Amino acid sequence: MSNYKRLIFAMFALIGLSSLTMASAEKQPAYKAGEYGLTEDQFAEFPLPLGYYDEKLKEDGILSEGETLSLSETLSYRAKQQNGFNLVATIIFVCAILHTFLAGFFVKMAHDHQEKHEIRIKKEGRTGCAKPQEDAKDDVSFKAQALHFLGEVEVIFGLWIAALAIAIYYFFGFLGNGLDGFIAGYHQIQLYFGSDVNFIEPVFVVIIMAIAATRPVVRFAERVIGSIARIFGGGPAAWWLSIITVAPILGSFITEPAAMTIAAMLLAKRFFDKNPPANFAYATLGLLFVNISVGGTLTHFAAPPVLMVASKWNFGMDYMFINFGLKAVVGIAIANTMYFFIYRKHFKALAADNGQEERRALWAEREDPIPLSVTLIHLAFLAWTVLNAHDPPLFILGFMFFLGFTQTTGHHQNDVSMKSPLLVGFFLAGLVIHGKCQSWWIAPLITSIDNNYFLMIGSIVLTAFNDNAAITYLASQAPGLSIGAKYAVLAGAVTGGGLTVIANAPNPAGQSILGKYFKGGVVPFKLLKAALIPTFIMGACFMLIPSKGMVVDPLDDMEHHGEHAEEHTDAGKDSQHDDDHSGHSH
Repeated sequence: MSNYKRLIFAMFALIGLSSLTMASAEKQPAYKAGEYGLTEDQFAEFPLPLGYYDEKLKEDGILSEGETLSLSETLSYRAKQQNGFNLVATIIFVCAILHTFLAGFFVKMAHDHQEKHEIRIKKEGRTGCAKPQEDAKDDVSFKAQALHFLGEVEVIFGLWIAALAIAIYYFFGFLGNGLDGFIAGYHQIQLYFGSDVNFIEPVFVVIIMAIAATRPVVRFAERVIGSIARIFGGGPAAWWLSIITVAPILGSFITEPAAMTIAAMLLAKRFFDKNPPANFAYATLGLLFVNISVGGTLTHFAAPPVLMVASKWNFGMDYMFINFGLKAVVGIAIANTMYFFIYRKHFKALAADNGQEERRALWAEREDPIPLSVTLIHLAFLAWTVLNAHDPPLFILGFMFFLGFTQTTGHHQNDVSMKSPLLVGFFLAGLVIHGKCQSWWIAPLITSIDNNYFLMIGSIVLTAFNDNAAITYLASQAPGLSIGAKYAVLAGAVTGGGLTVIANAPNPAGQSILGKYFKGGVVPFKLLKAALIPTFIMGACFMLIPSKGMVVDPLDDMEHHGEHAEEHTDAGKDSQHDDDHSGHSH
C-alpha cells in the first residue's frame, strides 16, 4: 500500500471516529438537557449528572433544604451510587495513571527481550538475510513487541479503556440480568462512546500536528525564530532561548498543539540532537510544557482549559490578555532567564559539539529553498484548521485537500508523518473517555475549597493527574462560583499543565517527538521535578500580580451593560412618547 493510500485510510478512520458524536439524533437520552443542570442531552445512564446527587439526597430525605454534606460524606455517598460504578471507574483511571509512571519499566523489559530474540533468531537462521526471499523480514518477538506496546505512553489510556468497557458491561449489563444483559451493556457502551464523549479535540490535535510538522511550516517557523536567535548571536543558547520563549506565545494564535509541535521539532534539531546532559534535557522539556500551557492564554480560543470556560464565564479576548496573557509573558521571561543562567555552562559544550557524525545528509534534512507560494498555502491550511477547530467536517475536508497538495508538491515536502499524530490522538481520546467518569469526585473537591490560594494549588494538583481542560470544565458546572474562585481554578489549571504528560492536551505531542532523546523514555518523576520551578513562578505571577479581573466578574459587567442599554432604550421610548404627546397637544 502506498504512503498516500495509508494517509487516506487513516483519514477515513478519523472521519468515522468523529462521526460517532453525530450519530445519536434518533436515540432517546437518559437525561435530557435542562434536567439536573445538564446543558445538553446525555444518552448513557452513566456517569450520573452532578445535579442528580443533590436532588436524590433531598428525595431520599437525607438532606433538607439548606443543609449540605461534608466533603467526605459527599464522596462516600457518590461512590456508592449505581452499585459502586463511580468508584470502580476511578480505580481504573488511577491504574492508568500508575501505568504511565511504569512505562519506562516496560520499555526496558522490551529491549531486553528483543536483544535475546535477535541472538536466538540469528543462531536459528530466522533473520531476513537467512531467508530465500529478497525482501524477507526477521521473525518478530511477540513478547518484546507486546512489552514495547505496554511501554508506549500514548497508548496507555487507550489500553485501559478495555477495563472500563468491562466495568460498563458488568454494572449496566450483567449485574442483575446475567448473560441476558450482554446487549444492554453493549448498548450503554455504544451510547457513551458514540453520543456522550466528544472526540473533536483528539481529531483536531491529530490534524493540526500533521500540518504543523510539515517541512514548509517548520522551515517558516525556523526562519522566524532564527531571525530572533541571530540577534543574540545565533548559537545554541540563542536558539534555545528563542524557541522556548517565542513558540509558546505563538500558541495563543495558532493553538497550543501546533505551537508544541513546532517547538518540539525545532528543539530536536537545534538542541536535543546535540546530546545535552540528561538533567538539562529534562529541564528543557519541563520548561517547554509549562510555557506552552500558559503561553496560550493571551487569547480565549487557543488553550483547551480556557476554551472550556470562555463563553460561560465571559472570559473574552480582552479579559484573557490583560488578566492572564500579560502575566504569562512575565512568567515565561522569568522562568526562561532563570533556567538559562542555571544551565549556561552547558551551552558552550553544545556549541562545540554539533551532535552529528560525518555522514551523507538525509533527504529529510535538506536545506533546499521552498517557494513562498508553497509555504503560504501551508499556512493557509493551518489557519483554516484553527478557524474551524470546532467543526470536524470542515477541518477534516481541508486536511484531505492538504494531503492532495503535498502530493503535487512532493519535491518540496517530506512525508506527512501520521504515526505520532495518531498516537497522540489515541492518547487524548482515551483521556477524554476516562476523564468524563471522574466528575463525581473532582467537582466537590474543587467547590469545597474556600481560600482562593488553596483553590489554585488544588487546581494545580488535580491538573497533574487529569487533563486541565477537564478541571476547568467541571468548575464551570458548579453554580455560584465567585470571580476569585473562577480565576484561581483557571490559573491553577494552566499553571499545572506542565507537571505531567497527561496534564495538558499538547504535552503528548511534545513527548511523542522528543521522547526518543530520553533513555528508556520520559520518566514522569524527573519531568515533574524539572517542571516544579517554572510552575511555581507561573503560579506566583498569576496570583501575586494584581489585575482588575481577579475581583471584577466580566459576567457582572455584561449584565450591567445590558441593564444600562435597556434603561437607555426605555428612556428613548419615553422621550419619543413625550414628543408624540406634545405633537398631538399642539
